[in-house]
Amino acid sequence: MTSTPAAPSPLDPEIAARLKRGADGLFPAIAQQYDTGEVLMLGWMDDEALHRTLTTGRCTYWSRSRREYWVKGDTSGHAQYVKSVALDCDADTVLVKVDQVGAACHTGDRTCFDSGDLPLGQ
Repeated sequence: MTSTPAAPSPLDPEIAARLKRGADGLFPAIAQQYDTGEVLMLGWMDDEALHRTLTTGRCTYWSRSRREYWVKGDTSGHAQYVKSVALDCDADTVLVKVDQVGAACHTGDRTCFDSGDLPLGQ
């Protein structure tokens, strides 16, 4: 059985060299409202999705269930306009500060974290 080499990364070589990816080539991307600090959602990216996000100004994610790229808001109208992107200290997660238009969550909620806090000290 022969394996095919991975396609070259479309990212700037310095960024690609820093990124740490999971075995599936993905890394988490946290979307945060740029002006309020509100955490909106977590999605998954690979090199191509990050490249698209950096070059188009719109958040592009990899859907693990559909196995395809999706641009946040293309079907719902609830777009994420990129204000900045940063790697965390371990270079295995990106923080994308966005201007969120409409709901960030697929349920229609403003954020994916609106279902209530879990009890502490139980």
